[in-house]
Amino acid sequence: MLDVPRSARLAAWGSAVLAGLTDRDRAVRAVVRSDEPHAVEDPDAHAVPPAAAFAGAPLRLADLLDGLQAHGVAGLRAVLPAPGDVLGLPGPPPLNTLALDAGEAVLTAAPDPGPGAVPPSLALLPVVEEFGSAWEPGALVTWRVLTAGPRRVDATGSLGEAERALKEALREATEELARLDVARWRDDAAEAIAAVRDGVLVHDALPPSAPARSVRVLGTAARLRAIVELAVADDGAAVTGYEATRRAQALRGLDGVARHAIVAAVNAVLEPRT
Repeated sequence: MLDVPRSARLAAWGSAVLAGLTDRDRAVRAVVRSDEPHAVEDPDAHAVPPAAAFAGAPLRLADLLDGLQAHGVAGLRAVLPAPGDVLGLPGPPPLNTLALDAGEAVLTAAPDPGPGAVPPSLALLPVVEEFGSAWEPGALVTWRVLTAGPRRVDATGSLGEAERALKEALREATEELARLDVARWRDDAAEAIAAVRDGVLVHDALPPSAPARSVRVLGTAARLRAIVELAVADDGAAVTGYEATRRAQALRGLDGVARHAIVAAVNAVLEPRT
């Protein structure tokens, strides 16, 4: 099964909750999956109801969604930054550094406060501590709630543009794997490639209210990202430093296309229906 980052799941399902399109508890289950129950670290009580903040009880993901709703947050947007590609990160610099380290974040989309006003913005960053084994993996996840700068215009493009870019990138990725003879340089690669090729997106990656095109684009993007992950696990058939560098550059470009498409597909949940 193909999956997407936790921030993508939280942005998509959280937006559906805030728009009244799905049940909060169902959204929490879709985000948490097999993790331990997610916790929330909100030292300045930015996004949770005051009663929860002072009750002494650990804050939960459900508390976070309730708090965002109580504060009038209109929706959530995912960002998936990488070194050299900080598209969508609003600052300040310390926040951007943390988001880059995590490789993902969620930003709040506040209601329009009126002419000349700057809407408040928060960033939600997952801190993940993995435990267990390959056979019985587990994860402790804490969402840190931080103050973010005003939202910057992102240039991920439309969902249609993302879909067109994905089709071309998927073709390039397939050719790259074939050229590098992946099955030769990793004994388990042939089976892994087949699993990626035949894999389908997990059924609850997006809420039922998501546009059908978002589901389609997200599935393709998740497949491309999985292919890239297979390819970067080894230098492949590259025999010189130059070949390895060119290969790494190509794979970074493919991963960038996949990340931008995931963001476009998830954030399209916020777009008004026509």
